[in-house]
Amino acid sequence: MISLIGRTLVLAALGACAVGAVSGFVGGARRDADALRITRFMANAFGALMVAATLLMEWALVTHDFSVSYVAAVGSLSTPLHITLVSLWSSLNGSILFWGCVLGGGTLAFTRHVKEHDPQHASYALGSLLSVGLFFAFLVAGIANPFAPTEGLIPTDGPGPNPLLQNHLLMIIHPPSLYLGYVLMAVPYAMAAAALLAGRLEATWMRLLRRWMLFAWAFLSLGILLGGWWSYEVLGWGGYWAWDPVENASFMPWLTATAFLHSAMVMERQGQLKGWTLTLAMSTFLLTLLGTFMTRSGVFNSVHSFTQSSIGPVFLGFIALVLIASVVLLAARLDALTANDKATEDGVVSRESAFLLNNLLFVAFTFTVLLGTLFPLIKEALTEERISVGEPYFNRMSLPVCVGILFLMGVGPSLPWGNTSGARAWSRLRLPLRAAAAGAVLG
Repeated sequence: MISLIGRTLVLAALGACAVGAVSGFVGGARRDADALRITRFMANAFGALMVAATLLMEWALVTHDFSVSYVAAVGSLSTPLHITLVSLWSSLNGSILFWGCVLGGGTLAFTRHVKEHDPQHASYALGSLLSVGLFFAFLVAGIANPFAPTEGLIPTDGPGPNPLLQNHLLMIIHPPSLYLGYVLMAVPYAMAAAALLAGRLEATWMRLLRRWMLFAWAFLSLGILLGGWWSYEVLGWGGYWAWDPVENASFMPWLTATAFLHSAMVMERQGQLKGWTLTLAMSTFLLTLLGTFMTRSGVFNSVHSFTQSSIGPVFLGFIALVLIASVVLLAARLDALTANDKATEDGVVSRESAFLLNNLLFVAFTFTVLLGTLFPLIKEALTEERISVGEPYFNRMSLPVCVGILFLMGVGPSLPWGNTSGARAWSRLRLPLRAAAAGAVLG
């Protein structure tokens, strides 16, 4: 019975996404209030249905309903209750369902948030967000269906979750923190897409976009810190970070999200870098999708990856689709977005210039980590030769970039906005630079 009800809830969520995505784009293009009302209703329905399906799976886990295939795969009568509850995200199918649940909850919150904002932006954003939801509802309903009935004889007990996921209490909070950070990046992506589709980016919309990015960035930061703590507890000194592919997967969107937050400050203050800021928002979401693919596809051998599955090609196809859509949107609509911008004159030595250089270093850091992470996989696919890129590469390549970022973190906020004279800049930087030089000498 749980299998049937769960599958029905997910299929209903899939239908709500399909209708809501279409009505969202139609409502945005035609500025149709009725279409927007339909989109809001479908967004709320999608969120409620995905949350309900997840709660139903938790009930199946707690009651040890081994007639559900996912419970038979990860459940056990001897597993403690708190581990039973968090076994929802201990394996592929359950983790994808949890992905959909977080996205559903985020959609519910976002739908409420944009109620008082520009209807065209809201309609396009909800349509984009439901398009993402459509893919994940499709995964849960199909290839990663956790509600599938158990084949053959229903067991009286199961193996329980992977033992590696039961050795620390951080299992309860580390994965959800990362999921919140990953999944909620879909909201800034949808808002950036809405601004491009509408051809304008108003100050109120930008502030809301920045707040959502900051919210997701905070959870992603917490998840990375908790992961390092967990690794340290298990592996000892030096084990908190090893440039593991899945560690890198969470680090890359953190870098671009941090760059976005800096760039958004310049945009809100000076009205500059609109295209760059939206590009960073879209890139961050793409990197979270890549991170999910790396974690759950089984293409990387990692201490963090517990699954071998056939989900990889489908997920890779979705990443390619989102990438193409993002590039086309930026190429086609960026000129309309920046058409009415006022030209401003900035000095070489200014806060804007420091923030822009800081952004470029963050992006260079991201590319360095991406290259080191994916190169062995690409090399093996092309030549069938296995190589590894280890800590020496990452440490050597990241050190100069990190020094530059730290320097600009100290210098940038000290510089004035806009065009300024060298004498004025020196008056602001003189004391900090002298203190830094003294510290370096004494150190």
